[in-house]
Amino acid sequence: MFDNKMIVEDSLKATDTGFTIEARLPYYRGLGLSMIENVAVSVDGEAVRREDITVSLRGRTWTLDEMETEYGDRWNFGEKALVGVKRAGGLAPGEHRIELAETMRISYLPFVPTTKDSKTLMLR
Repeated sequence: MFDNKMIVEDSLKATDTGFTIEARLPYYRGLGLSMIENVAVSVDGEAVRREDITVSLRGRTWTLDEMETEYGDRWNFGEKALVGVKRAGGLAPGEHRIELAETMRISYLPFVPTTKDSKTLMLR
């Protein structure tokens, strides 16, 4: 798997409601969105609540709960998704340690893997 490529370098951006990062799925075959069980984010050591995370691909946006029943779309290997985080007050400009964990259901594996990446990104 390609864990160290999950967080896209220089992708941290402020939004009106918090921030976004670009992320990749590390599984070489890609997956249907319903097979992605969780996307967890923490910033500067503080975990973000699941309900405050969204994933956007090709102009569509889902909450993590909505992804559970999305059977018609997928996240392809190498494709950059926009992971949105609601955060009151946003983030201050400067460096922030971002941690990302993706839990995937892969049909031929007898366990549910969670892959992780962390990077220090600059918010300008």
